[in-house]
Amino acid sequence: MFEYNDAFSRNIGWLSPDEQQILRAKKIAIAGAGGVGGEHLITMVRLGVGNFNISDFDEFEVHNFNRQCGAFMSTVKQPKCRVMLDIAKDINPELHIAMFENGVNKENVDEFLADVDLYIDSLDFFALDARKLVFQKCQDKKIPIVTAAPLGMGAALLCFKPGSMTFEEYFCFGQHSKHEQLLRFLVGLSPSMLQRPYLVMPEKADFKAEKGPSTPMSVKMCAGLAGTYALKILLNRGKVLAAPHGLHFDAYTNQFKKTYLPFGNKGLIQRLKIWIARKIVL
Repeated sequence: MFEYNDAFSRNIGWLSPDEQQILRAKKIAIAGAGGVGGEHLITMVRLGVGNFNISDFDEFEVHNFNRQCGAFMSTVKQPKCRVMLDIAKDINPELHIAMFENGVNKENVDEFLADVDLYIDSLDFFALDARKLVFQKCQDKKIPIVTAAPLGMGAALLCFKPGSMTFEEYFCFGQHSKHEQLLRFLVGLSPSMLQRPYLVMPEKADFKAEKGPSTPMSVKMCAGLAGTYALKILLNRGKVLAAPHGLHFDAYTNQFKKTYLPFGNKGLIQRLKIWIARKIVL
């Protein structure tokens, strides 16, 4: 019963038939198959992309129910990679998906990124070592990166393209402690901090316990933003704002900001924000 052109025919109009076939041949790597990762995968599958590498070493738990599209009572204690593969193949049985069920590490990162046209970052916020490893490999292999952060009831988007500002140049992690690097990551992802005014329980953003609050709306917005940039990059169509530029939309505060950090986190205002954030969360 499945026929590719029929399944994705409603994309045509916003895409040309030739562009749809281009997407069919593209390959995306997505590290993380939980919150944003699951939504990214399903969004890209419904867009008609035909090839994926996905990774996650975790299983679904009840506390994932508020935001993760693969989390159901029927999938508790099941591997996230396998569940999301089954959901994706239920949409497009012709998909080619390779699973990396031990996550991404130094031993398999080259295989994970082999022949990939785009990397969409979906690693847990606190997985900095894995994120730095994958971002550096993408930089070395000249693979464009899209990362969308779920923040409150909005989403912030960054893109790192070959030849543009690098991940390290933007976030300026250096040799700082992990907690300091997490602060730099947060403030770099969200320089406008649109979500800050309505965080009703700041203590729930617990860097020491490596836990934070989330909403289902923000995860959906991330998939929309990242999916749109993925389309533009894969089809070489439309202007793509790369770091040090970024986007942040917050539905709760009715605000949209284009952000620009020409010096990354080294800028004076960013250093002040990092200092303020350090007083709040550490």
